[in-house]
Amino acid sequence: MSDNWPTELRLSKDRRVLTVTFDGGDNFALPAEYLRVKSPSAEVQGHSPDERKTVPGKRNVMILQVNPVGNYAVRLVFDDMHSTGIYSWDYLLELGRNQPKYWQEYLDELAAKGMTREAGR
Repeated sequence: MSDNWPTELRLSKDRRVLTVTFDGGDNFALPAEYLRVKSPSAEVQGHSPDERKTVPGKRNVMILQVNPVGNYAVRLVFDDMHSTGIYSWDYLLELGRNQPKYWQEYLDELAAKGMTREAGR
């Protein structure tokens, strides 16, 4: 069970940013693209570190739904129909606290693999 509890989850009107505020004072604006490419799903993360996938082409992805999972997480449904990741409060906090580092690692992976953030390229 998480010691970090969100006090607010707010999806922007354009559905491209999920803002999460935690009871400890942390507040993060997490872009849909970032949440999609860092999905905790087995489809993205694999079952071991060497199975993890780099997900290209998600610059314009949107979040369609934010569905509660018990009292410990949310399931995000994206407009590319990806919906298998369960984002625990701890994972959302980790994504927020490490956003600059994780985002740069993602951009570096795309570049190293000749991939792009744009869809259909």
